[in-house]
Amino acid sequence: MTTTLQTQTKQSREKKPVWLKRNLPTGSDFEKVRQLLSKASLHTVCQEAKCPNMWECFSRHTSTFMIMGDQCTRNCRFCNVKTGTPMPLDPYEPKRVANAALELGLKYVVITSVTRDDLEDGGASHFAQTIGEIKKLSQIDAQKQAQKIKVEVLIPDFQGDLDALKVVIDAEPDVLNHNIETVPSLYQTVRPEAIYQRSLELIERASNINRTMPIKSGIMVGLGETKDELKATIIDLYNHGCKILTIGQYLQPSAKHLPVVKFYEPKEFDELKEFAESVGFKSVASAPFVRSSYQADKLCCG
Repeated sequence: MTTTLQTQTKQSREKKPVWLKRNLPTGSDFEKVRQLLSKASLHTVCQEAKCPNMWECFSRHTSTFMIMGDQCTRNCRFCNVKTGTPMPLDPYEPKRVANAALELGLKYVVITSVTRDDLEDGGASHFAQTIGEIKKLSQIDAQKQAQKIKVEVLIPDFQGDLDALKVVIDAEPDVLNHNIETVPSLYQTVRPEAIYQRSLELIERASNINRTMPIKSGIMVGLGETKDELKATIIDLYNHGCKILTIGQYLQPSAKHLPVVKFYEPKEFDELKEFAESVGFKSVASAPFVRSSYQADKLCCG
């Protein structure tokens, strides 16, 4: 559970433990990826959310594309993505994403978005168009590649709209990801515009619509949850059809965001991984720097 504001503020100012310190990779690949994305007017969640793995992923020529702009219609208190009134959708964005994926030589692409509650379908059709463009260009370019590009989508809840969910699934992504983020008791504090049960239902519906498509979700720890609450959430996810799970440490993006209540030790992440595997999860990534799309290709495809 959450602590008092005074205690939270004190802990948020404490130095990070040694296992949360890392050296940034060097080399020119990072700048090449950054310049390509800027030239194509594309956003990545890596940059917008200040992901701690951004340097590593960019240096490995991987990234998670964030479509539909950089202004979110929701205001989650853990997220660094800007909140505001979004611009109209760019009809050429799906093709630019596909072209960038090919130019970067990616074999596995993750597509996510800001939440667009202002759109009738929540942006589902834009997801589908982006998946389609990547698969189309991948097919055309297949002779030059050892394999076609795999596409993972990290989607919002579409406000529970089943038809919108079907639009995305009908586009045949290779993996569908929807993050539960935290335990139900913290939703009002952490995700006040989201509903725990609605996210579980989305995961279950996706699993029922396409039983061969892997369903994935992610949890942040360190926001004040208990171990028992975490375990209950892991069980909920599995029982609703989720088969791939990521667990990572929440890090406060700025002073205006929720403070860290607890820094989990590496051995605690190992314990959570063991528990999730004992429940039945086939793929689990659990470590301080793990994020929902970190090394997604390895988690999905071994």
